[in-house]
Parts: sequence; C-alpha cells; structure tokens
Amino acid sequence: MFRPALVNNLLEGSAERFPEKVAIVHKGKRLTYSAIDEMVNKLAAALMENGIKRGDRVAVFMDNSIEAVVSIFAVLKAGAVFMMINHTTKAEKLEYIMNNSGAVAMLTQDGIAGVLSVIDCPNLKKVIMTGSNKNGTSCISFEDIMISGRDEKVASPCIDLDLASIIYTSGSTGHPKGVMLSHLNMISAAHSIITYLENTENDIILNALPLSFDYGLYQILMGFMAGGTVILEKSFTYPFQVVDTMIKEKVTGFPGVPTIFALLLQLKNLDKCDLSSLRYITNTAAALPTSHIKRLKELCPNVRLYSMYGLTECKRVSYLPPDELDRRPTSVGKGMPNVEVYIVNEKDERVGPGEVGELVVRGANVMLGYWNLPEANAQCLRQGKYPGERVLYTGDLFKMDDEGYLYFVARKDDIIKCRGEKVSPKEVENVLYSLAGILEAAVTGIHDEILGQAVKAYVALEHDSTLTEKDILRYCSQHLENFMVPKFVEIRESLPKTATGKISRKLLTETPASM
Repeated sequence: MFRPALVNNLLEGSAERFPEKVAIVHKGKRLTYSAIDEMVNKLAAALMENGIKRGDRVAVFMDNSIEAVVSIFAVLKAGAVFMMINHTTKAEKLEYIMNNSGAVAMLTQDGIAGVLSVIDCPNLKKVIMTGSNKNGTSCISFEDIMISGRDEKVASPCIDLDLASIIYTSGSTGHPKGVMLSHLNMISAAHSIITYLENTENDIILNALPLSFDYGLYQILMGFMAGGTVILEKSFTYPFQVVDTMIKEKVTGFPGVPTIFALLLQLKNLDKCDLSSLRYITNTAAALPTSHIKRLKELCPNVRLYSMYGLTECKRVSYLPPDELDRRPTSVGKGMPNVEVYIVNEKDERVGPGEVGELVVRGANVMLGYWNLPEANAQCLRQGKYPGERVLYTGDLFKMDDEGYLYFVARKDDIIKCRGEKVSPKEVENVLYSLAGILEAAVTGIHDEILGQAVKAYVALEHDSTLTEKDILRYCSQHLENFMVPKFVEIRESLPKTATGKISRKLLTETPASM
C-alpha cells in the first residue's frame, strides 16, 4: 500500500496513481484527483506569493466544501500549518483561537467572513475568500486564484516531524486547547485506521461529519490515502437526503456518531432502502447504545459495524472487531494497529483485568502537545518506555477483561460520588438506553446536602413513546444498585449537543428544558 511521509502526499500520491478517478463528490460536483491536485497547487503557490512560510499557522474557516478540502492541502503544500475551524464558531472564540495560535492568514467564505469585522487579530495579514464578498471584507478572491493562478507543481519544504495541524478542542479552563499534530502523527493514525477498516481504492465513503471534527477530517485523509472516493455532505440535517445519496452513489463506508444513528433509526421505511453496497459502519465520539447496535445489525445484517474509541490528542486508540460485537457489545476493543494501550492506577502502576484505572496510549499517533500550554502537557504527556519518549495519559477511566478488551468507565472528572460510592454515568446511561422508548440519555451529578451528589438522568423519548419519569425510575431500580438509581429524571424534547454531535453534559446543566 502507498505510504506517504507528509499529509499532502496523500493527495499527490493518488493524483499520480488515479488521476482521472473521482476523488470528491459534493453538491452535484464530481472532481477527479488530478483536478483537486491542480487546484491545490494554484492555491499553495498563491499562499507562498503572499508571504506564507513554513510553520505559519493558517485558519480554514469554512463549512464542508470542496474549497475547504483544497484549502487544507494547499496550506500543507505551502509548508504551513492548517487549523480547521467550525464555520459556526462565534466571534469571541474565533478571536481567541486566531490570537492564541498567532495565525497569519485565513481561508474563508462569504456569508461567515463578516465576523472578521468585529474581532481584533493583529497577526492576521491575509484573507482569501470564496464567493461574492458581500461583506466588503478586504481579501483575495479564491475564484480569481483558480482562474489565473500559477499552474505548476509546488513541493512542500516539510519533513514528517513538522507540525501539520492544530485542532482546537474544548478545555477545562474555559478556553479551547490547541492539539498539535505532526505529519507523522496524522499519517500514522490514518494508516492504522485504514488497515483495520481494510480500505481500498474501491471504497466510497459518505462523510456528513464536519471537517472541523477530526473524525470528519480523517474521512478525507483516509479516502485519499486509499485512493477511494469521498461523498462530502454539509451535514446530517436532512437524513432522507443523505440516505438517498448513499443509495445512488453505492456508498461502501459510513462514519457516524450516536446522534446520527439515532436520527437514522427513526426514519420510516428504512428497512426498504437498498443499502446492499454498504460494507462497513463506524461509530466513535461516544459509545453506541446496545439497543442501537442491535437495530443496525438487523437493518444491515451483512455490514461490518465498528465500535471505536479515540480522542483528538491521538485521533484513534482502539476498535472492536465486528466479529466480537455480539460477545462484547459494550467494549471499544483493543488498541488499533501500531498502538499500545494499558491501564494504570493512581500510583502509576499497571493494573490487572477488571481493575479500573486511567488509560495510557503509546504510539506515533500521540500528539506533540498542546499549543503554548506547558502545564497541561506535563500532566498528560509523561515519560514512556524509553528515555525521551512521551506517552499520553488520556484522563479516561477504563477497565480491561481477561482477553485484553477495553471498557470505558468514565472521564475522571465525570465520576459521580453518591453516598460515598462512585457512580459511572456511562453505566447508568447503558441501562437507560436498554429501556424501549428512550432515544437519548445522559447522566450527571448534582449537589445534594445529604448524598454529596445526587444522580440525575436527562432523557429524550422516541416520538411514539409514552414513558413517564416514574416508569424510568422503576426500570432503573430493577436494573441498578440502589446508590446508582437516579434521584431525578428530566424528560426533554432533545438533549443539547456539541458541534461534533456528542451529547454535552456541560450544556445540559447550563440549558434549561424548553417549555
């Protein structure tokens, strides 16, 4: 299999091997690898002509689009570092990211670029924009570059140890943290993933996840590494439309998160859709409820369903082989190829089967660190097996069975201490999801004068469900130890999500139920 050194080599290699093959399908447009590569070369040359140098940080502030994909690879070809920023990011957060990273340029689109007029970014020197520039922002036209830009190959000056991307992720301090990923980090992660997914040039991957979410971004990287085709959707807002595209394009791979699968499984007549081309489904960001796993397997009996676990700091950690799904539906599997995982206790000693501890990850996919956060780096990146090696302490509590399969318990910070006992929100959520009629569930701890913390469950019901709070509490009492049974149940129309589609416990406690 083709193994590149740099992330931009993913496109270059496939453009050489499959020049006339369709690389991206988006909004009716079908672009070949050679066409994408030509656009990338023109934009990379323009960036360099406008002073972008090796190591400079460049923001890509766009929604899912062909221009966003071209921008990512052009920034890399110019030797710079790309930062994919969600197009819905508000002014205050955008200003923080731009100034924290010291970004000198931005690639953006008309319609969202207006936010630039209300933020103060002294380092920002160049803006390249797609569209008609109705906001009057001082910028260079993306379209003009495509029409009159230099049509020649651009060679990156980088090596694989150089910084390729900074992905900003939520931080405990209130400000997002910039996860620094080298070319080696990203290539290693993508190669390991396509190895266990067995991706080839025959794969057609449908991506409805935002490119600002590393799970969505890697669909492009993995597709290009294998020489496959990526169907790029703006979102999963219109599930029927996405399913229709899946059928028409004969999609073989579909990545999702639990909220996407919850929406998918609510569609009427889904069992009558021809999904015979689908080879695999992947899930990460949060564990897929066992009830959803069962329904997906019934719907697509010949599809390989991968439960996975990862975090931005190393992209992916583990996967459960689909053949093990029936035996271990709540497991996230073992470490993926070229990754070692183990669990340690509070004394930093490795623990045995059944013991709960913090998961540690060792591999070339482990990040370089957080941008300008030495204290956070010292906490999560620690001495590894060899002098100078650093391994990632994830902050996630796991246990491992006798055969080495991993089971997520909780984030360290999420553990609820009720009546002196430790309650894993995940364990309570698993029981809630096993109750027919519950579509979404999340569990948090709230202050209680007597208990210390009381367990509170938030649920959203399926459209035809008649469940009441009493029904839910009764079911929990039948399936959980007394100290784990929620003291409160709140039924909502839907549960708040992060930009990546993951249910947010933080937003739950900050957002009142709609009346």
